[in-house]
Amino acid sequence: MSPNEWAGFAAGVCAVLTSLLLGLRFLIKGWLNELRPNGGSSMKDQLNRLEKRVDDLFALISKS
Repeated sequence: MSPNEWAGFAAGVCAVLTSLLLGLRFLIKGWLNELRPNGGSSMKDQLNRLEKRVDDLFALISKS
């Protein structure tokens, strides 16, 4: 292979890796945003509400 072909191959590999990393970054930002409390509609808020309900149920059961 000539140096020009090697340079083209290297540029292609760099482009593919860059696009994969940027896509992964986009996905991770979306997932982290879902785990941050935002006033009621995030997954974190829903889990907090469920934990509180379970704790209340355990308190009711333990009184019996």
